[in-house]
Amino acid sequence: MDFSIRTEIPGRMRLNLAGPVPDNDIDSLITVTKSCMYVTKVTVYARIGQFAVNYVNAPDARKTVIDHLRSIDAEKIAAARGQYTMTLAPRASKLFFQLANVIGGYAFRRWVLPAPLRAICTVVSFLPFLKAGVAELANSRLTVPVLDMSAIAISFLKRDFNTAGSTMLLLNVGEILEDYTRASSENALINSLLDVPESARKVVDGDEMIVPSNELAAGDLVVVRTGQSICVDGVIEAGEGAVNQASLTGEPLAIRRSVGDDVYAGTAVEEGELYIRVRSDTNQTRLRSIVTMVNAADDLKAESQSRMEALADKIVPWNFLLAGLVAITTRSIIKTSAALMVDYSCALKLTGSIAVMTAMSNAAKAGVTTKGAKHFETFANADTIVFDKTGTLTEAAPKLAKVESLDPAWPEEEVLRLAACLEEHFPHPVARAVVHGAMERNLEHRERHAAVEYIVAHGIASSLDGHRVVIGSRHFVIEDEHVPISDETIAYLEDTFHGLSPLYLAVNHKLVGVLGVQDPLKADTRKAIQQLRDLGFKHVVMLTGDAQKTAERIAAEAGIDEFQANMLPEDKFAYLERLKEEGRVVAMVGDGVNDSPALSRADVGVAMGQGSDIAKEVADIVLSGSNLDSLVMLRQLSQELMNRLNVSYASTMTINSALLALGILGVISPQLSSLLHNASTVAMSLRNTAAYLPQHEKELEL
Repeated sequence: MDFSIRTEIPGRMRLNLAGPVPDNDIDSLITVTKSCMYVTKVTVYARIGQFAVNYVNAPDARKTVIDHLRSIDAEKIAAARGQYTMTLAPRASKLFFQLANVIGGYAFRRWVLPAPLRAICTVVSFLPFLKAGVAELANSRLTVPVLDMSAIAISFLKRDFNTAGSTMLLLNVGEILEDYTRASSENALINSLLDVPESARKVVDGDEMIVPSNELAAGDLVVVRTGQSICVDGVIEAGEGAVNQASLTGEPLAIRRSVGDDVYAGTAVEEGELYIRVRSDTNQTRLRSIVTMVNAADDLKAESQSRMEALADKIVPWNFLLAGLVAITTRSIIKTSAALMVDYSCALKLTGSIAVMTAMSNAAKAGVTTKGAKHFETFANADTIVFDKTGTLTEAAPKLAKVESLDPAWPEEEVLRLAACLEEHFPHPVARAVVHGAMERNLEHRERHAAVEYIVAHGIASSLDGHRVVIGSRHFVIEDEHVPISDETIAYLEDTFHGLSPLYLAVNHKLVGVLGVQDPLKADTRKAIQQLRDLGFKHVVMLTGDAQKTAERIAAEAGIDEFQANMLPEDKFAYLERLKEEGRVVAMVGDGVNDSPALSRADVGVAMGQGSDIAKEVADIVLSGSNLDSLVMLRQLSQELMNRLNVSYASTMTINSALLALGILGVISPQLSSLLHNASTVAMSLRNTAAYLPQHEKELEL
């Protein structure tokens, strides 16, 4: 890239480029420039062909930055441009030039052109308003474009071209400011969601490694297993599985996918194992998934927001009725025009949608992804919160505490070695504890078993040298698999593994060992649950598949009075059904594949960030971390959003009603009422774009 240094101080330089920067290349130039490790900030002055670079003031940093800038070429800009095909950040400079063009053009016509030419230009400027209004009337709709068209037309009927021109100027300026405010909010939301990290299992020469998904390139091979999300667009090279594509198609049922089939980013594997060859740039597919989610979120509006927008549409015909009454009673065209110049629709719709986008953006910055405004409202109004135990109330990284051999032919090391070999394929916290336990004891394992089958909420089944191998809960191994166990052994194991979560390992229908996983309560759990009660949750419940004694211990430590143990996924689902039948508004918090049915059945489902990807897929809200303080923040933010929507509604109705009254009484002119109407709309919108996390956030470590 050709450039010269215009000015420079330590840590910052301003550069002259060869010419202006096209709008489509602004984001690309910023992206490529910031890929240098030392660069901290880039500001582009597109029209004058300059940009400023802030960088870390460290040894060799300046030389590295300059070398990096010189390496930028058209190919790199074009590659980066692909990441922004769906959204471009709104520019303050672009807003300035749009306003300058509109206001400057109006001033030129008003003060330079002779009256005949000025009248012709004003009529031409009216054509877009006329076209929009007629289109709405053709569809039998009385909407804001019809109001605008009618207000301007009244000025033409009076042959007052100056008033018509000033009215259109105010409407155009208001539209530019509203579009910029909306675009800024949407772009802030998208960028916040892009900052949430994703990872993938990349396969290189048969070995798997976890890498950031944005480091994947076309041609790479990744593996995705039960409960994990697909973060790339690609084609299946090996394996078969059921893929949930609800985020793309809206279809809730998973569909079978096998070799040769295409799969897409933003979907999740409910069952099976897929080896996928990456087909396109992961940054672009991730952006597409996020933009799709943001667009879909518009269809998931809060009930209060929907009421505001429905009211906005219903008020427009009353504007015309009011204008008609004013015309009949006052016979004043000016007062009639005033009745048409102020509408409630824009303010009600714009302030509500911006408040929602700002809340979603603020939540994303705090590590919370919400898939629609209605979920904020539901969480704000929920009176019952139901928790899964493992990985939700307890640590997401439990530890292996004990291994017990029950067969002389299977010493403890062999029990743990086989257990780790089976568990390493699945992203459950207990599975990770077993694998880490084997690693800590330097137990390497060579896969001798066949393909594993993950049985949700039960365990894992496979075969070893022709023998069936199972590992999982007592219910699965002893009851479902009919592995025999004596009463003495049961009593011994209950005493030995008291307070631990046991995993039973059986080979060829014989119990060979038990592994005890220590599942300590998270440090913040008891405090967070009390804070949630203080914020209006009347019922706090814990559901777990663990034994009664383990569940009782965790519930007591967490301060939870109501709990259920030995729960299967269908039991959790049925329990939530009963709660909803009682008329409760239920929020469910979980992290595992076995929590997915309950998460989908709850009024609002919340998935923990360290949990399975399928849980995140079906949940309405996803936490990026495992800190329960995020739930407290989410409750406060949700309640604050509802408060802002209510305040916006009241403010809009009050201000615009006052402007209508002042205009009809002749206290202010139609143009001034329009100016104040647009100014108040933009002001309320800007208020709703202000970052607002609750005061309690200062006490949280998110």
